Amino acid sequence: MSLTNELGEVMSDIWPTELKVSKDRRLLSVAFNDGKSHDLPAEMLRVLSPSAEVKGHGPGQQVTVPGKRNVEINAVIPTGNYAVRIGFNDGHDTGIFTWAYLRELGEKGGEMFVAYEADLAAKGLSRGN
Repeated sequence: MSLTNELGEVMSDIWPTELKVSKDRRLLSVAFNDGKSHDLPAEMLRVLSPSAEVKGHGPGQQVTVPGKRNVEINAVIPTGNYAVRIGFNDGHDTGIFTWAYLRELGEKGGEMFVAYEADLAAKGLSRGN
């Protein structure tokens, strides 16, 4: 079965069956309908947010966001039938995390986070205390 978004476009056959924020609000657990699941740290979600604030408005404009080691998830807000918007305790809440992007973060987020840490170091920035 394929899902469609508000525009009637066919979306992925993979979608979450459960989204759960940990008690300390530092982890989002995502279980998908194909049986795979991932635990996504709040810090990773925040610094790899698909928002324009982080991704920029075009190629090569990604912003390196420092000091988010202790960020927490305040809210997970459904956005249509294809994504969620995640609100963080630092006020950031504009990233639309599609099911496909959550899946990508679960599968490749470790590599993406290592690249983020290298970028921080190259710019003389830190993850914070």
